[in-house]
Amino acid sequence: MARLLHNEKLCTGCRTCMMVCAVVNQSAANPKKAALRIVPHMPEPRFSAVVCNQCGHCADVCPNDAIEKRNGVYVIDHNECTACYSCVDECPQNAIFTHPDIETPIKCVLCGECVQECPRSALSIAD
Repeated sequence: MARLLHNEKLCTGCRTCMMVCAVVNQSAANPKKAALRIVPHMPEPRFSAVVCNQCGHCADVCPNDAIEKRNGVYVIDHNECTACYSCVDECPQNAIFTHPDIETPIKCVLCGECVQECPRSALSIAD
């Protein structure tokens, strides 16, 4: 199963990945609309990533069958989604996000743009 990996040792917390994700997937230069989060841990500068690991639990709990696996990636069908947010509430990684400007949940679709644009190569996609 493909998933996004984050190397904490390489990450500087610049959040370029979040900005790229929001621009590519939401057409918005707003990192709060990204499908991943970079979280700082202080006092030592360390950054972790909150991102979908493609476990499929969201698809299991969706009452409308609006989340399906396509090419190994769980994807929300925004035409079928009723914005009940069951997937958001039940995600074991807390990696499905909401934003007041976006009606349906935001979830990583493994487009790979964040991997391409990370200036420190802290992100990768693994099978």
